[in-house]
Amino acid sequence: MIKVWTDGTEAGLLDRSGERGSTFLYLPEIDAARAVSITMPVRLASWDARFGVAPIFEMNLPEGALRERLRLAFAKATGSFDDFDLISIIGRSQMGRNRYTGQKEQLEEDVPFQSVDEILAKRRDGELFRYLIDKFASFSGISGVQPKFLLRDERAFESTNMSDVRLSQSYRGATHIVKFWEANEYPQLAANEYFCLKVAQTCGLEVPRYQLAEDGGALVLDRFDLRLDGSYRGFEDFCVLNAKRTDQKYSGSYETSILKRFEQFANSTNVHEDLEGLFSLIALNCVLRNGDAHLKNFGMVYDDVLGEARLAPVYDLVTTTAYLPKDGMALTLNGTTRWPTAKELQRLGETRTGDTPSRVRQILERIADAISITSAEVHTYIKEHPEFAEIGVRMLAEWERGIALSLRNA
Repeated sequence: MIKVWTDGTEAGLLDRSGERGSTFLYLPEIDAARAVSITMPVRLASWDARFGVAPIFEMNLPEGALRERLRLAFAKATGSFDDFDLISIIGRSQMGRNRYTGQKEQLEEDVPFQSVDEILAKRRDGELFRYLIDKFASFSGISGVQPKFLLRDERAFESTNMSDVRLSQSYRGATHIVKFWEANEYPQLAANEYFCLKVAQTCGLEVPRYQLAEDGGALVLDRFDLRLDGSYRGFEDFCVLNAKRTDQKYSGSYETSILKRFEQFANSTNVHEDLEGLFSLIALNCVLRNGDAHLKNFGMVYDDVLGEARLAPVYDLVTTTAYLPKDGMALTLNGTTRWPTAKELQRLGETRTGDTPSRVRQILERIADAISITSAEVHTYIKEHPEFAEIGVRMLAEWERGIALSLRNA
């Protein structure tokens, strides 16, 4: 049985149920603010899953190589290895406000220190990857097929350039996300994402601070769910908001599963601003040719589960067609996964945001301008890093195709 915590306070108990399912029960007379998700309000009845665990508990489970590494390390001790076992291993260090411990244990986060500067400066090799996976695998409650690590950087406790406010020295959780990729399968993917995030930032979308390693082999991002007082913002991806498991992340449409679902849960005074941002992000994914913009790569954040919920900062944004030329969209738009025309994006913006045609055109033009500005930086990076030339040239060509089809033929 697993004890579930929200905002550092006990909320309820999660246990296996039936042959392959689970059940979650809130503690008696618990306050409504302790809800584990905006989709699972506090109630007397249990929340049951016939298969696996509820989406909010599955949300941060690693996939791919990191999950396999944990399975190999712990399956012998546990006698099996399912989602329940994985939660019990990585539950103390998670993205968002939920944490998990054994039924009789207290919550203690104590992620090891690791210099981010060292990762950024050190050339990627097998030893660095093995070191990080050995040291941080069990502290990395963050989803993704490619390996991601949550680590605590000692410099995160220094004063920022913007103010004298700094993270408390008593903080023991992770401060950064480090992303690695399989170089043989997806070469230069860190640099690929770096420049895609730069486009997003340039066109006015909120992006967490991101840094590219000197050799282009890793990307380091600040956690966007961590507040300076050491507490966490709530974070829920659109698999959770659509009550879908991770293996259903490619199921749905941008119209209903993203935009309509966002309107269902967004309740801030900035709903229209966020809706424009969400439309911009969907359009940007189309133009940059990101075929992996699935349900888990969009999210919402909130400071209070009963309060305002807003669009999460941009994350996991890459040009997938640089590796898979025939790749299509991860979700459907107008019933298809083919890349949309400018007319289709224009119609989507007008119908889903309620904006005027001129305002939607302005949003799309801003994306084109951001790509133009960032393309110049990509050219400069190619000159300085010849190893990026092949992928960089492919990216630029894909961006041009995206602009021609999705922005210029209205």
